This record gives sequence, structure tokens and C-alpha cells, in this order.
Amino acid sequence: MPTAPRITLVLLLLLTNWSVTAQQKTISGTVRDNFNEPLLGANVLVEGTQRGTITGPDGTYQIQAAEGERVLFSYVGYITAIVMVDTRNNYNITLMPGNDLEEVVVVGYGTTSRKTLTDNIASISREQIKEVPVPSVQGALVGKAAGVQITQVSGRAEGGFKIRVRGVATINGNQEPLYVIDGVPIFKSDFSVNGSPINDLISLNPADIESIEILKDASAAAIYGSRGTNGVVLITTKSGKKGKTRFSFNSSYGWSEPSNTLEWLNTEEYVELYTEAALNSGFTEDDAAFFFNLFAEDEADWREGAVDTDWQSLGLVSGAVQDISFSASGGEEKTTFFLSTGYNKTEAIIRGNTLERYTIRANIEHKANDWLTLGLNSNLSKSQLARIANDNQFANPLQAIAQIPFSSPYLSDGVTPNTETTLYYNFLMDAFNGEHETNIWRAFAKVYGQINFTDNLYLRSEFGYDLTDQMEERFFGSLTQSASTNGFADAYDDKEEKFVINNYLQYRLNREKLQLEATLGMSFEELFNKGIYIEGQDFPSDQLRKLASAGEITGGTTYESRATLVSYFARASATLFDTWLLKASLRVDGSSRFGVNSQYGTFPAASVGWLASNEPFLQNNNTISNLKLRASWGVTGNSNTNPFASRTEFNTNTYNLRPGFFLQRLGDPNLGWEETEQYNFGLDTGLFNDRINASVDYYQKNTEDLLFSVPIPSTNGIRSVDRNLGEIQNRGLEFVLDTKNILGENFSWSTNINLAFNTNEVKSLPEGQDIIRSNKIIREGETVASWYMVEYAGVDPANGDALFFLNTELADGSLDRNTTNDFNEASRRILGNPFPDVIGGMTHNFRFKGIDFSFTFQGEWGAQIYNGGGIYQSSNADFFDNQTRDQLNRWQQPGDITNVPQARLFGGNGSQTSSRYLEDGDFIRLRNLTLGYTLPPDITRRLGMDRLRVYFTGVNLLTITDYSGWDPESTADFAQRNSAASGLAFYSPPQARTLTIGFNVDF
Repeated sequence: MPTAPRITLVLLLLLTNWSVTAQQKTISGTVRDNFNEPLLGANVLVEGTQRGTITGPDGTYQIQAAEGERVLFSYVGYITAIVMVDTRNNYNITLMPGNDLEEVVVVGYGTTSRKTLTDNIASISREQIKEVPVPSVQGALVGKAAGVQITQVSGRAEGGFKIRVRGVATINGNQEPLYVIDGVPIFKSDFSVNGSPINDLISLNPADIESIEILKDASAAAIYGSRGTNGVVLITTKSGKKGKTRFSFNSSYGWSEPSNTLEWLNTEEYVELYTEAALNSGFTEDDAAFFFNLFAEDEADWREGAVDTDWQSLGLVSGAVQDISFSASGGEEKTTFFLSTGYNKTEAIIRGNTLERYTIRANIEHKANDWLTLGLNSNLSKSQLARIANDNQFANPLQAIAQIPFSSPYLSDGVTPNTETTLYYNFLMDAFNGEHETNIWRAFAKVYGQINFTDNLYLRSEFGYDLTDQMEERFFGSLTQSASTNGFADAYDDKEEKFVINNYLQYRLNREKLQLEATLGMSFEELFNKGIYIEGQDFPSDQLRKLASAGEITGGTTYESRATLVSYFARASATLFDTWLLKASLRVDGSSRFGVNSQYGTFPAASVGWLASNEPFLQNNNTISNLKLRASWGVTGNSNTNPFASRTEFNTNTYNLRPGFFLQRLGDPNLGWEETEQYNFGLDTGLFNDRINASVDYYQKNTEDLLFSVPIPSTNGIRSVDRNLGEIQNRGLEFVLDTKNILGENFSWSTNINLAFNTNEVKSLPEGQDIIRSNKIIREGETVASWYMVEYAGVDPANGDALFFLNTELADGSLDRNTTNDFNEASRRILGNPFPDVIGGMTHNFRFKGIDFSFTFQGEWGAQIYNGGGIYQSSNADFFDNQTRDQLNRWQQPGDITNVPQARLFGGNGSQTSSRYLEDGDFIRLRNLTLGYTLPPDITRRLGMDRLRVYFTGVNLLTITDYSGWDPESTADFAQRNSAASGLAFYSPPQARTLTIGFNVDF
């Protein structure tokens, strides 16, 4: 070893006053549960050191320890057992169910125990993930974490999830949390050609996950500084443990169908309604017949009902899900490994939409010597997608419901899609004569080295690399919408690379009355993006679909961008007298995204806790087994903006074959972070030896310096400029209740309930002025992006006119609640909120001998959804779109009491944008249900296996809601990423209801 490191090591030894460890020896034994069954994978750790192992299939373990050291035995869902090593060499342990206060929780750049945690962190263990076979990581989290709204936005195979942690804290920006995989923050821009976002974590195999932590309060998230405002999701993948090599094989197959379908008019009902609508609008029956004949091949199709097409059944179909994974893990004294491979094939419930994903993972750690550990975490995946048009195009299968029921989907040959007599473009033409394929290669690797100066002090250095290569190719044949160009194709290749370097020093001191942990480090990240787009037309054959066959290349472009982030961080936490908990952190971030005057931001945080249950007056209490009070404060940021938003930009354009420049963006050198200051006050309780555990948290988040696109006079060609203006506040309460209801010898029953309340309010805006965008408004004192529209008042029973409340402000400040049949006379007002006031989840787990049974309910209350397609689908025959069946309840004669106005073709009778199409989005959903059976150990051992479990799982089996659309969670494609557009549905497909059977084998 060189001289300098020797001197450094000696100084460190002197400063930290280390003592010589006693002679170590090998201790062994068996770890069992309260049913006397061996626990596979229980953690065994020598306290205050990094010496650890896990138990084998028969519950046995071996570990090096010295007399006087304490050994911790832990397992998820069980109370940690602590043994003081004495002269014995064998220790058999029985773990009892509990809340696992000693459970290790992953935090930014380190770990801690739940007992000493002063932050608000929701943890999801591998046990909770592996029991529910879902193709995406986020799907396993739904209903499991208080204050975390997880919404599956559609039934597409590649459909993403919206995750909101403690409300919405931005207006223009993306509300997604920061994802950190194995300590490396990842990033994926959305470059989909068709405007339909792809799940950010589509490349991750859920079977590879060890645990997920969601950092909710600022004290936890501030260690990630400028990106922590929306919360942080820490994903830790599995690693190998010392012992013999263990193999695991999982396989499942599921059948899917739409979780909901709607009722539409059949041919007879359509002809009846539209004939009446035509007569009410001054047309004759002959006029109506003329219209109908335009969309029918034969008059008998509509007069006699010879054709009665269920277009919904053509767009929404039966699907399937296949999932296979295989892993091997193990190791010896110096080297441990976890290797896995996975395959998922999802045939979505939307015609023509599929996903195939292949994953390979290798996590390897090698202890080179007593002071140096080296490791590698790597993952390679390929996701191949067959995609569909976004929901704002007639080529989208869901928009087929607008077609007339007596229009045939195919020509007389029964094969060729009909485009001659359909009202709109027939989406089947794209399915037969076009394709949209996306291939996503994602490579992730982290290499690290850790120098252990002693058991208490180590230096860790990490290098992470994340590559996404997304290639999209589309082809539209000569019979599709591109018939005029004799075929059209385009290709879009986007490469995004991210480099991350983390270096941090961590010190731990473990004394009788003081436990101290300190971390000091720095991080550097660079994001590089490069892409190319090209398009062409005039193809010699529909069978030649690559751009190489195009007769003319009609356009193309390339682009490139880069962004960097440099950070310095420090954190210290202490436990005094096993009672008082203290923690403080500081992070400084410098980002190239912001102006030269605001490139650096400082993000401090602090928290305290009091373990009252460790005080003498509660130590022997028979009722209160745990009581902890917590308080935290911190500042986090949001940097989710264009890499060049702070800079004035010029771009080039060509006119008459001559190039030129034009002003594209006005910069602001003072543009900086959005900053969120958050307070959190919490109480954790455990009763009756932790049979009942409850937590309650109150928080307040104040976000200021919002990233705003401020409108400016467009005389210079620029309509807006990015500035830091405005303030938003979120306040809320969170409740978590965990109970071990029954703990019998052969039967157990546990319950988890979480409930969260959130109130969102805009506190200030530039000059206090409202910001109105379409049917949304951002106004001081109101919820972000409130629904702002004319209020529908029903139907005039005398004449069938649609009525609207005037809602003009009177002299006394009240609103004029008189009605009018003139839409233009009515004033708009705030009529709803796109964000739920209450979210919750409830999970029950039952076990009877080898049988396990669990189910999770999820619910949301208080949000309103606007059905953007309602003005076409439920417009009492305003135009020729097929209608929802409730439109048959229209007004027909004086005295009729109904909410559906008189049918009037081209009459615009109530089909304007109003609260007629605004509905409550409350729902309760049976998110998943699982029934499994694990064969007795003596049988599996005879079969040469450690464990064999077969199971049945149902996902989205039941939804209770008054919402009349397909799904209260589905969101329009163009509204998924922008908080200001939240709550909008527009031909948005429902989620899938899936029934799955499968088995798990460990050997």
C-alpha cells in the first residue's frame, strides 16, 4: 500500500478511537417462524458491522462473530430477534410476527433501520411484490403506500402510470417522481412519435426487485435536492448471499378482457334516434334516408337491420399475458452473485397492441480482500411493441365506436376493411395495411468499489451508465389514410445516455448511549440525447415497408442535447440514549438547465424523533410496545424543464431553397429551480407487542418559484417565456394501520389499511391574474387546473331545449342562478377538481397451513373527470357519431322530465363544452386477489425442490363507480404528462381485467 494511504489510515484510527475486535468464531443454527417452519432468506447480521448472511431453504445459517457481539435475525413481517454471542456455537431462533422495527430501510446513499427512522418513507418488500404477477413495477405498488396516488392511465400494453406523491406540486412540469435504481438516478424522456407515452420502467422485470422505498417527506427526499419535490422512488434489485447456489423459476399465464365496456346504439335504435333528430331539425324522412344511404352498402342494411356492427367489440378484444423468469443466486466467502432472465408477452385488450420484453440481469459482488469490495449491477432489456394510434386519431381502435352500426367493417369479401361507406376512417385499415413498431433497448450498469477502512468507516465509489435506444418505425400502406401519397413511412431513432458518478464517505459509531452515522459525498451526472427522424412516401408495394423502398424522401431532421448536474451532499444522524433521534442533511446542486445567475441551489433538511417507548416509564408497559414522535422540515426542488429553457435560442429555416435564422426562444438568465418547503409531523404507535401498529402524519408543502410559461406580446414571434413565478400549497393527513388480527398455530390473518387526505391550493400567480387554458383555470385560492366551464342546468320540459345556468355575478356578489337556452349567455365558473381529495388502500393477508390468500382494494374520492369525447358520443344526435344508449332517454314531448335534450341533427342542443360531461371520478377497485398453495416441505424435498407454490391471481376484478365512461383512472394521451391537463378522458381505453394461473419453484 502506498505511503499516503498508510498515513491516512493511521490518522483515521487515531481519530475514531477504534478498539481491537475480539477473536471471531463460526456460529450456526436454524431460523424458524411461529409455525415451526424454516424461514428461507432470513437476514442474519452482526450488529455494527457488514458481516451478514441469509438462511438457506432449511432455515440454517453460518456466520463469523465474536463473543460479546450482538447478532440480529430479521425477516419481513417478523419481529427482529437479537442474540448476544457467548461461549456457545449454536443458536436456534424462532421469529414471531410483528412490525419489524429493525427492518433495514434503503435511503439515499445508505440504509437505516425503521426503528430509528425520522422520515416518512413507504416501503414495499419483495414479499409484497412477488405474490402479485404484474408486468410493470408500478402495478405492484397500487394501494400499498399512503399518500401515493398510482394511476394506470390506460389498458395499453406499454401504458404508463401516473405517480403523485402528496399531491401536485407543479403546473407546467412533469409530476413524476425521481426513480433511483440501485443508487443510480435514471431518466427517460418521452420521444414517442404518436404522442402516447411509454411507461418509464417498462424495461424493468418486477421479479428482479428486492425492495422499493418511496421517500415522501422533504427530510428523506432532500438528499436528492433539486429533483426531490415530486418524491423519490428507490428501487433495489436482488443480490446474492453466501451459501449454495439457489435457483428460482416462475411461470404464469393469464387471460385478459376489458374491465368495462359501454352500451351503444344498435342499428334499429340508431335509425330511430337519427330519423327523429332529422325531423326535429327541419329535414324530411327522405332527407334522413339519403343520409343513411351514404353510410350503407344497401338500403336493407339500415331499413331491415341487415347490418348491425358492434364496433366496440372490434376495438376492444380479449388479451393474454405470459410471464416467465429464472434466476440463480448464491456465492462463497468472497464472491456472491444474482443472475436472472425474464420474458413477458402481453397481448393487450386493444386490437393490434402487444408487448414482448426480454431481460437479463447480473448482480455480482466480490470481496477482493479485507478492505476492498468490488461489485457490478447490470441489466439489459429489449422491449418490442406493436403500437396503435393515439386516442386523438380516427385510426385509434377506441374511436371506432363513433362509426355507424349499419356500416360494415369489411367489404363483401369479408377480409378487406371497408373505407367506402364508413362515417370516419376505418381503423382496421391500419391494422391490415400498416404497422407501428417500437423497439426499445435499455442497458443499465453500475460498477462500484468500497474501501472499508474499518467496520465503521468506508469509502464508496460508483459509476453508473444508463442507455436507452428507442427505434420507432411506422408504415401506412396505399389503402390507408396515406392513399394519396401511395404509402407513407417514417422512422425515428432516439438515443439517450446518462452517466452518473457517486463518491461518498460513510462513518458509523456504535456506543452504548450514542449511535452516529455521517455521510459526505459528491455526485456528477451527464445526460446526452441524440436522435434522427426521416420520412418518405410513394412505395412500389405495400409489402415493401422500409424507407429504403420509398420513391421520395420528403423530410428529416436530427437533434442533439446535453445537460449536466454536479452535486455535493452531507448527512448526519444520531441516536442518543436509544431515545432521541436527530438527523440533518444538506445538498448543493448545480445544473446546466438554469440561468447563469441561478445555476446553483441549496437544499437543507432536518428531522427529530423521540422514542418514547424506550423511556423508563414505558419500557415495561403491557399495552404500548412502540411509541415514536417525529418532526421534519426540508427544501427540495424540481428541475424538470427543457435543457435550454434559460437560454435565448435561434433556429434555422429554409424558404425558396435559401437558409435563414429565426428567433425560437427568449432566455432568462435568472431562471432557476422550483423549490418546495415541506413540514411533516408524525406519530408511530405499536400496541400489544406490536400486534397493532398505526402511524399518522400531517404535512404541508409550499412550492414557490414555479416554472411558468408566461405569455408575452407576440410581435417578435415569441408567445411566451419561461420564468419562476407563483406558489402552490399542498396540505394533508396520512393514516396507516397494520394489524395482526389472528396469530394461530395453523392460521394467521393480517391487515393493512392506508388512507390519505390532500388539499391543493394556488397561493399566488403573476400579478394575481387567472391563467385559463381551454376548460381549465389556474386561479389564486383554488385547486391547480380546476375545471372551468359553463354549468349545465338540464332540459326545459316545455320544449326540450338544453339549459345552462347564467352564473353572472350580481351586484351583491352572488351568482345569477337563472337559466338560459343560449349557451353564449352563460358565464363559466369553477365546477370541479381533477385531483382526488382522498385516496386509500386496504390489503388483507390470510394463511392457513400451506394456503395463502390475499386481496387489495384501492379507492379514490373527490376528483372530477371530464369526458372530452362526450360532445360527440352523448350529444343527443347532434352529428352522425353513434351514441351511448342513455341518449334514448331524450326529451320527446312537452312535460318530459329528463336530462337529455331533444334530439336535433346539427342542432347543437346541449353538445357544447359544459358540465354536462363533467362527472365524479370516485371509485373503489378490487385491484388484485391472489390464492396460492405451497406444498409441504417433506413433499417438495422428495421432489428435489426447496419450495413449490401454485397460485391464481385476479387483477381489476371489480370496480364500483358511478362514472359513466370506460374507466375512472384512464387518462387522455395528451394529458398524461402535464399536471395542468389532468383529469381529462378522451376515447381513453379501460384497464384490463386479468385472470392468471402460475407457479413458483425454488431449488
